[in-house]
Amino acid sequence: MNLRNLSARIVSRVLKEGQSLTAALEQSLGTIESATDKAFVQALCYGVIREFYRLDFLLGQLLSKPIKDDEIKTLALIGLYQLEYMRVKAHAAVSETVSAAPRKKAWAKPLLNAIMRNYQRRRDELQSLADNDPVAASNHPKWLIDTIGSNWPEQAGHLLVENNLQAPMTLRVNSARIDRTDYKAQLAAAELGAIETSECPSALILERPVPVEQLPGFSEGLVSVQDLAAQFSAGLLDLKPNQRVLDVCAAPGGKSAHILETQGDISCLTAIDIDANRMQKVRDTLRRLRLDAECIVADASQPNDWWDGVPYDRILLDAPCSALGVIRRHPDIKLLRKPGDIAPLQQLQQKILEAIWPLLAPGGLLVYATCSILKEENELQIQRFLDHHQDASEWPIDCNWGMARPHGRQILTGSQAMDGFYYARIRKH
Repeated sequence: MNLRNLSARIVSRVLKEGQSLTAALEQSLGTIESATDKAFVQALCYGVIREFYRLDFLLGQLLSKPIKDDEIKTLALIGLYQLEYMRVKAHAAVSETVSAAPRKKAWAKPLLNAIMRNYQRRRDELQSLADNDPVAASNHPKWLIDTIGSNWPEQAGHLLVENNLQAPMTLRVNSARIDRTDYKAQLAAAELGAIETSECPSALILERPVPVEQLPGFSEGLVSVQDLAAQFSAGLLDLKPNQRVLDVCAAPGGKSAHILETQGDISCLTAIDIDANRMQKVRDTLRRLRLDAECIVADASQPNDWWDGVPYDRILLDAPCSALGVIRRHPDIKLLRKPGDIAPLQQLQQKILEAIWPLLAPGGLLVYATCSILKEENELQIQRFLDHHQDASEWPIDCNWGMARPHGRQILTGSQAMDGFYYARIRKH
């Protein structure tokens, strides 16, 4: 198996078929036995997607005409990525990438060789050109540069940089099973360093990422992987014993699990998601953590199809969104998200909010969350909702993370090592 050829096929499924990088990798990594080889393919695919706009610019400078063959173009990008960003020896990067071209495309081998050799000769000149091109320099499409700039003009440059960095690996300790200090000691015994955070009592940030199989007690449910920003939802719900709780758009299940870990004496937790495959991940997560919830595959915007008529005391709506706050974890968002996606997502958020509001008991609390940094999906969405519901009022969030907005709190990507996230709390009169 040629790892570079496999990587090219994975990247092509993202670039040309619009498949998520996570899904494309899941389909292919199972065919690789060696953990080292898996890590190499993963690093190559994530790297090429993360640096795509710069690599594509550089490739364009090295060609007299575009490469029409998708597989060969992707191999060229992979070759340039190795030369610029990986610790692969240059001669090995060139020879292995050239040999990755299929035999039936013999014409591509001298082309790939010429591209990579030419890049080595002209590197400084080409990098300087890339630095002066806004799209190549920022590794973002122009529409996204403009959108981030219009939402956060003062922070835009910093956000573009943060989006291109690798996110830390953050753990959520299962407080129902083990104390954070005790679990940190288990990590230390396994020679894994971790940093505690004052913002959240369940969180530990690893000093270096590792496969989950290396985490002590992972399969036994002692710990999960979840960004620090996502760990605030359970605390914001202000959970009490014997409450009925609804988790809307619950997949892949991290927040449902955290709710049950935080307050194991709630009356019931109902988890709703429209995607059956993603709901299976919720069930798998709960099973690993030895937790139990009612998991329903259904459309949250059509509660008459699944609601039993008994009001909920707490509702968490982790709304479908542009996910522009998690680009550093999912760099393919820069390629797959389109400007026309935002307005339909806003409408869907509004539709779900309106549909589930009647399910909340008087005196109950709804937490609205997104992993977006766009105001129209966040504070402006909450403003519109409050303007149209006399029985709703905002319950402020008193905390030391993110920034207070006219409504709710916004975490910008990279702030306190967190993903971009938004939270607002709404009380029902």
